[in-house]
Amino acid sequence: MHCIIWTAKVWTKWQNMKFCSEQLLLYAITDRRWSTRQTFLDQVEKSLIGGVTCLQLREKNLDHDSFLDEAIKIRPLCKKYNVPFIINDDVDIAIEADADGVHVGQDDMNLCDVRKKLGNDKIVGVSVQTIEQAMLAAKGGADYLGVGTIFKTSTKQDAKLVDINVLKEICQSTRLPVVAIGGINHRTVPLLRGSGIRGIAVISAIFAQDDIVASMKALKTLAKTIV
Repeated sequence: MHCIIWTAKVWTKWQNMKFCSEQLLLYAITDRRWSTRQTFLDQVEKSLIGGVTCLQLREKNLDHDSFLDEAIKIRPLCKKYNVPFIINDDVDIAIEADADGVHVGQDDMNLCDVRKKLGNDKIVGVSVQTIEQAMLAAKGGADYLGVGTIFKTSTKQDAKLVDINVLKEICQSTRLPVVAIGGINHRTVPLLRGSGIRGIAVISAIFAQDDIVASMKALKTLAKTIV
């Protein structure tokens, strides 16, 4: 089955039915490694209280049932704060938990298959590192792009870095909103000014913090100065 090529007019109308790019401003990606002094769900809710605008549940080490159970618990929290709830990689979990969408990488399920399985009323984000990948994602029906890794990060120590100039070129090459990911924190956010991104994706800058609410408020204020 061939991918549908979306015109700008059709894509804009279709996308606006599901979410707006402002909801990508402060994009949280979960990581339970730091949930030692607080429960994982407490950390998630504190991030939402602090101003997270989109939340992705990322679980690389849980079995299907445990992942689904976690998703079912987190979904109502996101609804409570009117924040889109995205599942990392696993389309089946996204469907079973009735999440708002899914985010896939270059090595995950083919984008056309994701869209066919998930339907047109859900959000689909795609990780890209090049203009070519960005163009293919746009043609395949993606709603937004995650570009990275931008800065060195402890989350993916062996990840290939994407130069900020490449990030700018990707933003200029597509109508899709772009979220920068990888090593994004209070120190590195200002370095992204002028890149054209619509948001920042953060992991340790949220979940490794003692005061998540305060950290999120400060990070959100910073993010507003660069988009």
